[in-house]
Amino acid sequence: MTQRKNRQFLLVSRPVGMPADENFELREAAVPELEDGQVLVRTLYLSVDPYMRGRMSDAKSYVEPFALGEVLQGGVVGEIVESKNERWKAGDVVVGLLGWQEYSVSNGRGLLKIDPSVAPITTALHVVGMTGLTAYFGLLDIGKPQEGETVVVSGAAGAVGTVVGQIAKIKGCRVVGIAGDDEKCAYLTEELGFDAAINYKTADLNAALKESCPNGVDVYFDNVGGDITEAVMRRINFQARIPICGQISQYNLEKPDLGPRIVFTQLLKSSALAKGFIVNDYAKQHKEGMQQLAQWVMEGKIKYRENIVDGLENVVEAFLGLFRGDNIGKQLVKVADL
Repeated sequence: MTQRKNRQFLLVSRPVGMPADENFELREAAVPELEDGQVLVRTLYLSVDPYMRGRMSDAKSYVEPFALGEVLQGGVVGEIVESKNERWKAGDVVVGLLGWQEYSVSNGRGLLKIDPSVAPITTALHVVGMTGLTAYFGLLDIGKPQEGETVVVSGAAGAVGTVVGQIAKIKGCRVVGIAGDDEKCAYLTEELGFDAAINYKTADLNAALKESCPNGVDVYFDNVGGDITEAVMRRINFQARIPICGQISQYNLEKPDLGPRIVFTQLLKSSALAKGFIVNDYAKQHKEGMQQLAQWVMEGKIKYRENIVDGLENVVEAFLGLFRGDNIGKQLVKVADL
């Protein structure tokens, strides 16, 4: 039998500033024979996410950096095509942290079986997967939104931000999204039910926040950091809550940005809480969160949009598109059909 070939992307150098094509290499390798206890997963869809930029650096963080010369990893939905593990059978559709490649060998740990008849399989990579859970726990556990409060979301048209805003609406809040173009702002207000949206590239941000948040800001879900966060912090109310989910404006800076002087001052003056988190802080509660998110999706209370790039060879371009703001909703790469 002819041995399967496996195209795979490797990190070959660490980016300085914005990643570039030369930091990555597409290679072809043979798919190894399975050992007892292993399964072979054929990649159907890959997720590209901003946090991966941090793993391309060797700076200390909450997760180990990607090793040079090794296959990159991310969220994958795939089909088991061969199994030597009694827990899994060929034909099972699974989601897990696997390689940027056409085939991955796994011992089965960390894989989760998904049912294609319940929802589109791609949703396991966002709205009922890690990004949805990030929004769910960050907003509800740290933000603790109360009916009638004002919630502001930066990076609001991304995979996390869109879910944050919709959950806040379910909780009876006024929701203001900040995004980078008029199309995204229209999507937030016209399709997702946000009360207002601000294009930070064209608006006077301070004036727009004052107009959109006449009663101040009770919860600020921070996906971006930088100047946007500084502007929102000027509007926070007494005992506001700030879940810090991401800092995408900072990820490609070659030198650290200026220190958070206004942020700390406003926290002090407002007796406010700012707390960073990652989704794995809530690992024991993931099942509960996924069940609730799936229910809201089925009830039509949470809508989603996917931006799907076709072909494994285009995964780097899809990843870089995150930092250009190319996507509305979840950025995915389709590698194969089910």
